[in-house]
Amino acid sequence: MKSLRLTLSVLAITALASCNGGSGNGQNNNDSQPAAATETPAAATPAETPAAPAAGANVDLNNKGIGPVKAVNPPLGATVDQALAEKGKELFKINCTACHKPTKKFIGPAPKGILERRAPEWVMNMILNPEEMIANDPIAKQLLLEANGAPMANQHLNEEQARAILEYFRTIE
Repeated sequence: MKSLRLTLSVLAITALASCNGGSGNGQNNNDSQPAAATETPAAATPAETPAAPAAGANVDLNNKGIGPVKAVNPPLGATVDQALAEKGKELFKINCTACHKPTKKFIGPAPKGILERRAPEWVMNMILNPEEMIANDPIAKQLLLEANGAPMANQHLNEEQARAILEYFRTIE
């Protein structure tokens, strides 16, 4: 049992460390690095399960989250901006896939249908400001519990990059 917990902890720490990527990946890097979790419960294994809101999922489209985004710019159009969505897809692959799968819950929740559950500003603030969101936003706190204590790593993206990822989320079916 200790061996299994150790193996799972090492895998989780490796996944969290890989979330921060490296240079040349389109990130707006700075010298700070996200803190890795010191212990990951055995339930945080990367077994994929279908994406679905938790039984008591908090759907609040009025909560814009905590961070720099007060309004989405450019605003969400009636149709998806395909060029922007393609940029977002690449950024998602580089920065997010260690913990998120587009259509299935993994370590973190799936972004499929996220705009049916969260305001676009909330999504962008979670991407840009995960530490403060987890500390102070009630929905982000609940998501942390559902992720078995594995916090979202700050990828140090800028607003333009977060907006591109948001546009990509609109294309996920």
